[in-house]
Amino acid sequence: MGKIELKFIRRLFHMDRKMDEKDKPDKQPKRKERKNDEKTANREENQTAKNLCTNQKLNVNPRNPLNSVSQPQSHQQQANSTATYSESSAEAMDDSGVPDSPLNSIQESPAQNPVKMERVPSTSDLPVFSSQFVTQISSQSDPGPEKALLLATASAAFGHGGNAPYNWQATKICVKDRLSYLCNTEIMADVHFMVGAPPHQQKIPAHKFVLSVGSAVFDAQFNGPMATQEDIVEIPDVEPAAFISLLRFLYSDEVKICSDSVMTTLYAAKKYAVPALEKQCVEFLKRNLSSDNAFMLLTQARLFDEPQLAALCLETIDKNTHEALQADGFTDIDLETLCCVLERDTLGIREFKLFASVCRWAEAECTRKNLPPSPENQRGVLGRALRLIRFPLMSVEEFAQGAAQSGLLEDKEVVKLFLYFTVNPKPQIAFLDVPRCCLTGKEQVVSRFCQIESRWGYSGTSDRIRFMVNRRIFVVGFGLYGSIHGPKEYYVTIR
Repeated sequence: MGKIELKFIRRLFHMDRKMDEKDKPDKQPKRKERKNDEKTANREENQTAKNLCTNQKLNVNPRNPLNSVSQPQSHQQQANSTATYSESSAEAMDDSGVPDSPLNSIQESPAQNPVKMERVPSTSDLPVFSSQFVTQISSQSDPGPEKALLLATASAAFGHGGNAPYNWQATKICVKDRLSYLCNTEIMADVHFMVGAPPHQQKIPAHKFVLSVGSAVFDAQFNGPMATQEDIVEIPDVEPAAFISLLRFLYSDEVKICSDSVMTTLYAAKKYAVPALEKQCVEFLKRNLSSDNAFMLLTQARLFDEPQLAALCLETIDKNTHEALQADGFTDIDLETLCCVLERDTLGIREFKLFASVCRWAEAECTRKNLPPSPENQRGVLGRALRLIRFPLMSVEEFAQGAAQSGLLEDKEVVKLFLYFTVNPKPQIAFLDVPRCCLTGKEQVVSRFCQIESRWGYSGTSDRIRFMVNRRIFVVGFGLYGSIHGPKEYYVTIR
């Protein structure tokens, strides 16, 4: 009943208003026209709002998320639109009191037309971004506040230009771990190196600060008065694997070298003045030095000016001269290294065997120089090394069967050497006669048995060979007969 009375009074009020308006015919058309215009504008705004609330959905484009994110209204725009809707709803009342505004119908049934509430992204959202997306947004002259916020989020998640996960720093407990994580990555890299010779070049990223702290050469290159301004620095004389080993050491003090990369890593350490890495490389070579690689390492040690390593190589060659000369690396050495070895007085080998190895080196050198291995060419590539061979230390038989028939010596040299062996006083010759390791004269062999049967028994006591001499001798070697029942261990003592 109360509702009916109120409605009746409200209708009377409207009737009175209509009667008053009839008394003012001059203002009625203008007022009615203004009201219709406002109604039309409000209906258009309400319809637009309805369409936005009903049809707008967040459509994220994975290639460019910013183009698909709708722009939220500002607080001032929201306040204005709310006031407009309230006024239009009051004026759009018909005589029955039912609003004809689309917004009112939306407010009456919110479940049918839910409003999609959007939130401005923040750095805590951690979306997935690509480098193409960051580059595209950065290239915009005025991306706007929302896109700027997304760009900051993208930069944080993308690792400042790299591909690192967000907050990777939290998983590294010390500076060494964090710097090791940055090694050879694009994360915050401010310089790139094109390492190696074509076509095996490799582009390696790095950080100027870390390199300048660990190397005076890098410091001068990036911070000196003649500092380079190039973003990509070419290094054609260093192997990529060796340069990465150098970077790993500068970033984390970690040394990862092998027999295949140790020499190239040593060269890189020498070039960029990193003595700690040089020492690690030399220690590695010392631990792996043997008669098989002694000549190869000697060549490299002389090239890199490592006198300590060179001395160890020469000592190994002195103790195992025959094995070292038979190794494949001997024929690959350069002429200066060959001369350095031939000048030594401590080589443990007979001179005629040394001469045969030198002839083998001369043949390999002729091949490298695309020359036929004739005696004349071999003598030419040997140069002064031929004068370092001590022919007077050979016996007459050894010289006659080997060097005299090789063709490397001239006829007058052969004649003088034969006279040296046969007559007194001995003539002057152009070859040294200083003994090597006191190994002179003819080798003698002492056998325990004059003849050897198929086998003999062993009683458990030590077997001995005793002999007496009237001059100083050198025991060059000895041989043992083993057991027929399989491998055994034997111990030998020379007194």
